[in-house]
Amino acid sequence: MDAPLAVIALHSLPAIALSLSLPGSLYLAGLTLAAAMPTRPIRCAGPAPARPARVVLLVPAHNEAGGLLRCLRSLQAELLWDAEARIVVVADNCDDDTAAIARAAGISVLERHNAQLRGKGHALQFAFEQIDDADWFIIIDADTDVERGFLSKMRQAMATGADALQCRYGVREPLSSTRSTLADVALGAWNVLRPRGRQALGLSVGILGNGFALSRRTLQALPYSAGSIVEDVEYHQMLVAQGLRVQWVDNTQVRGDMPDGAAPAAQQRARWEGGRLRLLIEQGWPLCRAVMRGNWRLLDPLLDLCLLPLAWHVSLLLLTFLLALLLGAGSVQGLAAAGLLIVALHIGLALHLIKAGRAHLRALLGLPRYICWKLGLAGAIWRSAGRHAAWVRSARRDH
Repeated sequence: MDAPLAVIALHSLPAIALSLSLPGSLYLAGLTLAAAMPTRPIRCAGPAPARPARVVLLVPAHNEAGGLLRCLRSLQAELLWDAEARIVVVADNCDDDTAAIARAAGISVLERHNAQLRGKGHALQFAFEQIDDADWFIIIDADTDVERGFLSKMRQAMATGADALQCRYGVREPLSSTRSTLADVALGAWNVLRPRGRQALGLSVGILGNGFALSRRTLQALPYSAGSIVEDVEYHQMLVAQGLRVQWVDNTQVRGDMPDGAAPAAQQRARWEGGRLRLLIEQGWPLCRAVMRGNWRLLDPLLDLCLLPLAWHVSLLLLTFLLALLLGAGSVQGLAAAGLLIVALHIGLALHLIKAGRAHLRALLGLPRYICWKLGLAGAIWRSAGRHAAWVRSARRDH
């Protein structure tokens, strides 16, 4: 390459890096601004129904014998005041005592064994097909506690005539370790701030995989056929494409376990982010075409898929800022700094929304190390994005 061309290419690097991060920064800015707006109270749609909705609290479980009982006790406490709800455990490809423990606790159990079709999406599809007497299903992971009054507040949201619901989803013991506290901050941004922002903008808020609810009417219109590693994201795209909407329930939450230890945490992150990358590879262009043809409701799922994880987004912004500083690209440097400020405001509002304490602020001191750890997962994420990548349960502490 000639020297002048090499110089031009070198000086174009900051602009190229900025172009990769700018859409994500604008998307984050929009969601952050919308999430800062006051939430509207839940209102019933029309007169009260003749009878309460029949609700199934559905617990998909794969080898959850160690912690299942605590989850069931949390759910059973909700049933004390609700005669029209029941719990069903889906013991999916289990080779431990998951089914026996659930039955001993007085819970109905569906057992599924299929070595070829593995994963949560297949377990849910099986349960939805087997249970024909429910008006609503609320999906609760087997490592989860629900907040007191959870079922009552979800019922209030069901009465609005919603197609589907999603409540807050956080960490069960957020102060047990620095890793868990940082996870609580991350989920505060991903599982609270962003859905809240989408709700304020009139968008479908997304499905977070835990603490979401689907009506029988919705499942009849769109059967649950998502079988990827990130089946919740996949099914949400299908819902939006059908003109259906997930509504946000901001006044209650579920809290689930995070992986215990660096290796299980890395496995879970690689699975989540690799699954999203695979979905982007497969669905990115079809979503783009649908948006270009005027189906604007699919723009948000497309932007959500294209948005880099925050650690990668911040790394790209820092790289852009440093390149612009070294090469004297002042305008690019300013835009990169603005992108970093947007991320800071995004995290700050997330901390406010989850009522973070001093432990959360102290945990933020570990962000540089966390970002380096996330960057080190690039290879594992790419492998998890493979067409034939299999779902694997992450190891968690047993209670």
